[in-house]
Amino acid sequence: MRGASEDGNSITWCSDGQRAFRRANVQTMFHRMPAAPRFLVIDDEKQIRRAVRGALLALEGTMSEAATGREGLDLAASERPALVILDLGLPDREGIDVCRELRTWSGVPILVLSAREDAREKAALLDAGADDYLTKPFDPVELLARARALLRRSVGAAERSRRVAAGDLVIDLIQRSVTIRGERVHLTPIEWDLLVALSAHPERTLTHQQLFSAVWQGRSHGDAQAYLRVHIAHLRRKIEPDPVRPRHILTEPGVGYRFSL
Repeated sequence: MRGASEDGNSITWCSDGQRAFRRANVQTMFHRMPAAPRFLVIDDEKQIRRAVRGALLALEGTMSEAATGREGLDLAASERPALVILDLGLPDREGIDVCRELRTWSGVPILVLSAREDAREKAALLDAGADDYLTKPFDPVELLARARALLRRSVGAAERSRRVAAGDLVIDLIQRSVTIRGERVHLTPIEWDLLVALSAHPERTLTHQQLFSAVWQGRSHGDAQAYLRVHIAHLRRKIEPDPVRPRHILTEPGVGYRFSL
């Protein structure tokens, strides 16, 4: 095991070759988006990296590329990108393992690209720390839209620590109030906790388990998904213009729910 120090950051190489970061300043644990965003795509297929680069041209940032998980983690550490786009099937390790390791020292948004469509695998990825998931082959327009949404969420995190606005819907976390066009909406404690958990991560899918743990701290209530579905339905009736076609609380089938601004 050997250590190195550079720019105030201590880097330890562990026996299994994985890198863990110990930062002298706690603030560096939190991701900050630079003025000109830098993106990192980790995918062993050159044509996919080229397609991602083309899709993100409109964001006017710069992009780094990695063909392996190890190379990707090294670049994420040295360049601190604003967004990581990660493939699951890497030659040296599974993408979900790269996601877990990255999450131990960085809050950078992670968008997963994969040809795998199993809902349980998507849920496992989100539980491991991924922010969004896009199935290959992907539409470049959709990739750009999801990247923009993740960047907005990252940049606006500090502001949302107090107040979330989504159209006519305003959630004031300090006053513990919800208003629609200035009119107060009365929520039950469970409905409030669900809305806070979802709105704290806009445009990010939260799995059923993540929501259940956040609101009920893992306490058993029989069929967790069915129990959650009932409270989501009640919440939608109170805050959605049309609960049948919701705008804010969206369902990700088989995975969970997402709050849309």
